[in-house]
Amino acid sequence: MFDRLEDILKKFEEIQAELASPAAAADTGRFRQLMKEQADLTPLVDAYQEYKKARQAEADALAMLEEESDPEMREMAKEELADAREKMAAGERELKILLLPKDPNDDKNVVVEIRAGAGGEEAALFASELYRMYCRYAEQRRWKVELVSVSESGIGGMKEVVFLLNGRGAYSRMKYESGVHRVQRVPETESGGRIHTSTSTVAVMPEAEEVDVQIDMNDCKFDVFRASGNGGQCVNTTDSAVRLTHIPTGIVISCQDEKSQLKNKEKALKVLRSRLYELECRKKQSEEAAERRSQIGTGDRSEKIRTYNFPQGRVTEHRIKLTLYKLDAVLNGDLDEILDGLIAADQAAKLMEMGQTA
Repeated sequence: MFDRLEDILKKFEEIQAELASPAAAADTGRFRQLMKEQADLTPLVDAYQEYKKARQAEADALAMLEEESDPEMREMAKEELADAREKMAAGERELKILLLPKDPNDDKNVVVEIRAGAGGEEAALFASELYRMYCRYAEQRRWKVELVSVSESGIGGMKEVVFLLNGRGAYSRMKYESGVHRVQRVPETESGGRIHTSTSTVAVMPEAEEVDVQIDMNDCKFDVFRASGNGGQCVNTTDSAVRLTHIPTGIVISCQDEKSQLKNKEKALKVLRSRLYELECRKKQSEEAAERRSQIGTGDRSEKIRTYNFPQGRVTEHRIKLTLYKLDAVLNGDLDEILDGLIAADQAAKLMEMGQTA
């Protein structure tokens, strides 16, 4: 591991030297590439430098213990030695995590699809609450939300909603939200006070660029229609809504959020590209002989991943057996404690696997 870290440190120093050269400044494309490489390596290099400081502090403390006979100085050296070794152990774990293979999609924006499942109108209401929860979370992370399409139910719920989240590291956190979300509560229409269980499914896909997925436009059929629902004066007056059908796969995407037909077409193609990219990723994963199945699950939308229990005010994350009694806060976008736990569990599983294969 440390030989690899030394190689990375050497590469980092070479990048810094090249960035300082006039040639890099003159080549805008190369300069941008170097800046990205530097930003990617900086957390690892900083952590390694801190580890090296702790290792040097350990060596200094050991030398002091050998040379000193004064009891007070020896006691101080022992404290410094214990502190240095504690920092080294923590630093080594951090370095192992930073050296884990990075998901190439982590820096991508995401396409999120929420669909009401079992439970009729109650499921549709829950789907709308999940959409609001993710909008609040995006606001906290300073991500931009772009609505693609929504199919509303009669009492303010959502049968289906598709939207984009644009922001740094969106997929690295949101990918853990894929799956079945379950709600337990007494519906407003329930006169007997009985608790009902409803579900909504969430699918999170990395936004694919044109270089990731090439779409043959001959495989695409576009239909235009008039937008419906809340949308101001342009609704039902122009054929701005777009329905895109991808003939080979049968995927159908509707987009009516924008007033411009061209913009709706662009958004529909974004969603199609992401769905095709996800299909390809899933195909590759299924072809791998020893696919890793960590304790946070496969991310398949058929898995029940989380329960929102209203009578008890609790949220239970089943994949890591985490229960929080702050339902209101979670529904208002306070997701970091849950997502941090899932990320930590994922990293621990990867470290264990790395140790077994080393």
